[in-house]
Amino acid sequence: MTPFDFQPRTRIVFGVDKLEDLGRLALELDARRVLVVSDAGVLEAGHTQRGLDTLQDAGLDTLLFQDFHENPTTEDVERGAEMARPWAPDMILGLGGGSSLDCAKGINFVYTNGGQMADYWGVGKASLPLLPMIAVPTTAGTGSEVQSWALISDGQTHVKMACGDKKAACRIAVLDPRVTVTQPRRITALTGIDAVAHALETQVSKPRNPLSQTFSREAWRLLAANLARVLDTPDDLEARSGMQLGACLAGLAIENSMLGAAHALAHPLTAACGIAHGEAVALLLPHVIRFNGQVAAESYAELLQTSGRPAIALAANADQGAASALDDSPVAALSVPPAPSGNPADDVERLVDFIQRLRERAELKGRLSECDVPRDRLPQWAAEAAQQWTSAFNPRELTQADCLQLYEQAF
Repeated sequence: MTPFDFQPRTRIVFGVDKLEDLGRLALELDARRVLVVSDAGVLEAGHTQRGLDTLQDAGLDTLLFQDFHENPTTEDVERGAEMARPWAPDMILGLGGGSSLDCAKGINFVYTNGGQMADYWGVGKASLPLLPMIAVPTTAGTGSEVQSWALISDGQTHVKMACGDKKAACRIAVLDPRVTVTQPRRITALTGIDAVAHALETQVSKPRNPLSQTFSREAWRLLAANLARVLDTPDDLEARSGMQLGACLAGLAIENSMLGAAHALAHPLTAACGIAHGEAVALLLPHVIRFNGQVAAESYAELLQTSGRPAIALAANADQGAASALDDSPVAALSVPPAPSGNPADDVERLVDFIQRLRERAELKGRLSECDVPRDRLPQWAAEAAQQWTSAFNPRELTQADCLQLYEQAF
């Protein structure tokens, strides 16, 4: 059995309306002055103000930083650190999607340890303690709330820098499914398919271990069962709960087993072409599953074995006619992934087919050619993808030639 070293660093507080506990939780960390990092969409939805209100009702002083991009850059981080310095916060709150959480972590690095963001590119580069952080994810996607990594784009080269340090892990993650209800459908789709990819890639990555795969399988069970449902019934809090908890568990899997080829291939496309990260991942994921299936078919089959009818697939008191109608609906078909066939090659294809149908349900593009991607630049991006930090963790060796072939297949 594979050895591992796992130390939980983040307390997870999960439940509908748990955002209201934010002030109390901050006081438990001895906070008095809280820098709140939150993006424009979350502000518009009213969740940022709710968070500020509960902090202020607890007697805490707050300062809001919102001047950053969807993919936070080194310049965004520096602006946030500059705002923080004269105000001297003793805690940082990231309230929003992955961009808010990444930016909050980036600010924490630079504010507490000085220098610039590039100084922390890699693992364990912070020499001084960081401020305690609370994360409130408003999307079910990145799982950043339980990871010790900040992904920050270089403002000049657009290269995405993975800055990891155990000291950067949030002290508390507050998972409130209600805050995800206001997401636009496309954001639900993009973040949800990304979370599904996290469960798939961590299940088969080289550093996987028995504990990380436990997180991967439960994340897959929750995410695969609920993504189609939240797309069709966005106010379904039970399905939203499954998605948010599943994304968090996938984040825990990433923390312990990293990712793979789908993310390595997606990053250059996002940086160069502005393709949304989730859409790029969804485009490439079926081809990566087939590529990895030569060495990881049995691990993929374990996910199909984990899949079962979710508790919310049919109402307990539904009559037989209603149950039959729901069983035959497209949503129900996507809420119960196919069972394993016993043939590894067939199982890989069943998984590919499920992901493709889920992507179609999410109304995401299926070919790179649909995204106005210049084909003559694929070799350049293949070279970049082969050097991405996640490529080293793919279960099958990923060469530049492999990356180009995968791009061509997706084109």
